[in-house]
Amino acid sequence: MEFSLHQLAEILGGSVEGDAQQKVTRLDKIQEGKPGGISFLSNEKYEPYLYETQATAVIVSEGFTPSKPLSTTLIRVKDAYLGFTLLLEAYAKINQEALLGIEEPSYMHESSTMGVQGYRGAFSYIGKHCRIGNKVKIHGHAYIGDRVVIGDGTVIHPGARICADTQIGNQCEIHSGAVLGADGFGFAPQADGTYKNIPQIGKVVLEDEVSIGANTTIDRATFGATVIRRGAKIDNQVQIAHNVIVGEHTVIAAQTGVSGSTEIGNHCVIAGKVGIVGHIKIADHTTIGANTGISKTIKTSGQTLFGFLAMDVKEFLKSYSVFKNLDLLQKRVQELEKKG
Repeated sequence: MEFSLHQLAEILGGSVEGDAQQKVTRLDKIQEGKPGGISFLSNEKYEPYLYETQATAVIVSEGFTPSKPLSTTLIRVKDAYLGFTLLLEAYAKINQEALLGIEEPSYMHESSTMGVQGYRGAFSYIGKHCRIGNKVKIHGHAYIGDRVVIGDGTVIHPGARICADTQIGNQCEIHSGAVLGADGFGFAPQADGTYKNIPQIGKVVLEDEVSIGANTTIDRATFGATVIRRGAKIDNQVQIAHNVIVGEHTVIAAQTGVSGSTEIGNHCVIAGKVGIVGHIKIADHTTIGANTGISKTIKTSGQTLFGFLAMDVKEFLKSYSVFKNLDLLQKRVQELEKKG
């Protein structure tokens, strides 16, 4: 990658304060910036590094005013964090688009099809009757089962497992070790105390622009589909059970588990290690704090929930101020009882 600051400012919709013809070739942390690198400043805690960095350029927000002289060039954009994110996206896209062709050994069944400008890495496997779109990148050791559909521009990272009948939309990203379409956890208890396996004959459907993190598992439906709606972002090591629906642009952080047949609304934010029981619904725009347990349907949109079991975050904090002092309160009660 080599761009002039003028080119980058045009990409980001910003302006350059300094020599716009300078070239940058990489992305740097602001505290580690060296000549030829570009960084960004969005958190005021890192402002001291701005006056020390050797990076050629730093992306800042339009309203930022330096308090000391600078040795770096500034690129001003509306939002520095978003601007740097766009730059990272462009960098990643350039790297992905550079991958073309077929590495050997790799395998694709003769009944399957793949569009133009694609990439198949060494030791990748594509089963029968698959339909793979244009500009799809399938990295080494990825497994694509039978009858899988993958939309344009999707990236399957090394070692991901896409099981039979899974449908993936356009511009999705499936990270290493993710498993889409493994059997759901379906077992019927028997009179003798054993469990009988319930065949899982459904599928997994990902709509467009979905991101699935490393080692995350999304189970196929018992019948019908487990669905991840458009724009949802799921972190590493998340478990999504059979027949779950995750709404549009919902984000789910690591180590969260969602039990079967639960429906999560649009634009929800679910933090790490959240546990959600099955067969409930969670309203749109719900925020759930880390380590929270959700045991019943959330009907009201826009709530922030925290605690185990979950309750309104303000009520939880009020209660916490009491129960963190329970030992002291108990001693006071005992003293009062003695006096009485």
